[in-house]
Amino acid sequence: MSLDRVNPGALSPATGFSHAVVATGSRVVFLAGQTALDADGKVVGATLPEQFRTALTNLLAALAAAGGSPGDLARVTVYATDVAAYREQARELGSIWRELAGRDYPAMAVIGAVRLWDAEALVELDGFAVLE
Repeated sequence: MSLDRVNPGALSPATGFSHAVVATGSRVVFLAGQTALDADGKVVGATLPEQFRTALTNLLAALAAAGGSPGDLARVTVYATDVAAYREQARELGSIWRELAGRDYPAMAVIGAVRLWDAEALVELDGFAVLE
């Protein structure tokens, strides 16, 4: 399996994401949206960074259970209830990403959402990975 990250010089610099990811492998894992739910199904964390950490941890736990690792992520979509707050805290969120998932960034998008499934949720992450 290989993931080749492509960041053309003609595009703005890719900071915390890749413009394109070319995936070669034999299994694709589709990851359901994960929020900051604990094992009891309750949203934990009052701030965006706290919830982002838990949501990313949950996404990576689902990926690990399917046999993958953070470097296998080809695409992640982030749904945020406050995109302005997400942008303002991007440096801290990026630090959390690097701590938990490393620096091999997938193709990513951040999408504003009026609300998520749980009204207390501030952020949700989904994506897919390519495994051998």
